[in-house]
Amino acid sequence: MKKKISNFINKKNKSKIVSLTAYSKNIASILDNFCDLILVGDSLGSVLYNYKSTREVTLNMMIEHSKSVRMGVKKSLMVVDMPYNTYRNSKEALINAKKIMTKTKCDAVKLEGGKKIFKIVKLLVKNKIPVMGHLGVLPQSAKKFKFKGKKISERKKILNEAKLLESAGAFSMVLECVESSLAKIITKNVNIPTIGIGASANCDGQVLVTDDLLSLNPINVRFVKKYSNIRKEIVKAVSNYSEEVRKKTFPSKKHSY
Repeated sequence: MKKKISNFINKKNKSKIVSLTAYSKNIASILDNFCDLILVGDSLGSVLYNYKSTREVTLNMMIEHSKSVRMGVKKSLMVVDMPYNTYRNSKEALINAKKIMTKTKCDAVKLEGGKKIFKIVKLLVKNKIPVMGHLGVLPQSAKKFKFKGKKISERKKILNEAKLLESAGAFSMVLECVESSLAKIITKNVNIPTIGIGASANCDGQVLVTDDLLSLNPINVRFVKKYSNIRKEIVKAVSNYSEEVRKKTFPSKKHSY
């Protein structure tokens, strides 16, 4: 695991890092051929369960989906989000992080926040649990999804927290909806990879929710580029299937015993 993490860090300033989300083995096995990092994100709350926020996602949900993803990941770094209310203090964080690492066989966990989780990150790293940070818009605590880094005070705070996360031992960090020039400053001022989502090409890598880029999730936000319309293909396939069943052309002898 140590070698895997160090190889990931070494990608900084050498090659762009590709990251996507996965919640199941089948999707993970496809992504594994193209990604450096596969994130089992708590975004599964809204994507799969139609929750209003990621706060409703439980530890057990994350663990079960991660166990499925693990079966499809052979070469990529696999990171699992620690859900809301599972790292309120150092003791709780350590117990839950160990549980995630042990049950899912993932390579690292991801936590949201900066100064507030400094001691927690330090403790986890001390206990040989690799940690990825997350700054900018924090879905677990955000009331409004507005990009970060417009105000000077906000810019200073995020930059300082990025440096704090690095000093605590985080091996990488996600920058979500962080203003472009600030993302560039942070990326230049830390020695660990920054992974952007709505934070410009100035980051060391990018992450998107896979369901978003495939148009499975009917979402329209500025930072999502839709690379395919799988929803359209699914509608076509299901429509053909239902028509053949009703016309009694499926199953034919070919598809029968």
